[in-house]
Amino acid sequence: MRNPNSSGAGAALHFPFLGLISFIIFMGWLAVSLLPQRTDERLHLEIASFENLPGWAEDDLGGALLAFQASCEKFATLNPNAPVSPQDIGGVVADWLGVCDVAMGLDAEDQVSARAFFENNFEPFLIWASGQDTGLLTGYYEPLMEGSFERSAEYSTPLYVRPPELVMVNLGQFRKDLAGRRIAGQIENGQLRPFSSRADIDDGALDNRGLELIWLKSPVDAFFLAVQGSGRVQLPDGQMVKIGYAAQNGHPYSSIGRVLVDRGEIPLEEISMQSIRVWMEANPGAATALMQENASYVFFRQLDGAGDAGGPVGSQGVELVPGRSLAVDRTVLPLGAPIWLDGSRPDENDPVGQSVPLRRLMVAQDTGGAIRGALRGDVFWGLGEAAEAIAGHMVDRGARFHILLPKNIAVRFQGAG
Repeated sequence: MRNPNSSGAGAALHFPFLGLISFIIFMGWLAVSLLPQRTDERLHLEIASFENLPGWAEDDLGGALLAFQASCEKFATLNPNAPVSPQDIGGVVADWLGVCDVAMGLDAEDQVSARAFFENNFEPFLIWASGQDTGLLTGYYEPLMEGSFERSAEYSTPLYVRPPELVMVNLGQFRKDLAGRRIAGQIENGQLRPFSSRADIDDGALDNRGLELIWLKSPVDAFFLAVQGSGRVQLPDGQMVKIGYAAQNGHPYSSIGRVLVDRGEIPLEEISMQSIRVWMEANPGAATALMQENASYVFFRQLDGAGDAGGPVGSQGVELVPGRSLAVDRTVLPLGAPIWLDGSRPDENDPVGQSVPLRRLMVAQDTGGAIRGALRGDVFWGLGEAAEAIAGHMVDRGARFHILLPKNIAVRFQGAG
């Protein structure tokens, strides 16, 4: 889930599933435009110890083990010789299978075993990028909205399925230095051309083709659902359906929050997903033009299962675990790797007040279009009002990230700190 250039559910645009969009929450979009992003980072891993990780002794590691077990199930389906990331950080899939065998034999509710597992099988490393050891941490969630499979005066805004002519290209299949990068478009006269933009689609580029998946109450609802990358829709009869990311039109994601700040519509210190929604609902005419400032557009699909069961599926292809799944830049960090966070988050009871510490073990399981660089993360908070409150206000620009590597991989980096 990461925007949409999302996830998860990235949230969060959180490519397969929630991938190139972890549909990250708005604060992710804004923050990414306020903090310089690098694609040419000089990466460095500094050996650390579990004893020196702030808050390590207090974390409930059972949740992290549960999330890691889901990643292990995915590792078991992959080519053992396949690299787990374009960077030479996570080795190949085979390097993870041994620790996964151990993990799958454990009970995640046994806190003693969970702690012993991570401490005995992994080594922590502080991540540095271009001389910095702190970065940006945001959040995303799974929204719940009202909709219908039938168009009506009340439900008049469509969510579209992926158009059949949309072509998505994994550039890493053509050049190694482009691993993890993707583009999308449509074939015209034997050439890949840009697909319709958000404005084009709003103006009817996809009309009368039977591509409507479901209808929502407003364009604002549809926009914020795309930002998260997945969600649940409650039908008029009370039933719920799960929908998730299917594809993206290939246009770059632009932060509408950045636009509102630059125009003086909302002060920087007041910007949040909630404040943006209030502004858009108070200015419906201007809201359409504002949303079209972001040419990126997300297409959806209906997910299997009951609408009230299970979580959204992240870019790694596993269900995200609230508070334990993290969207990262998959061109830098390996999906499936445990990541220790030392940062802060809003208090769900007072989201605009003083932040509280966020020190816990996560697992990299999603991506997002605004998630760029090694020191960039987007926390999936789950479904509900508390998740929305945290995700909608979460921006920590001073977070530290430690990656946990299996000891057979870690030995390659020891002594390099």
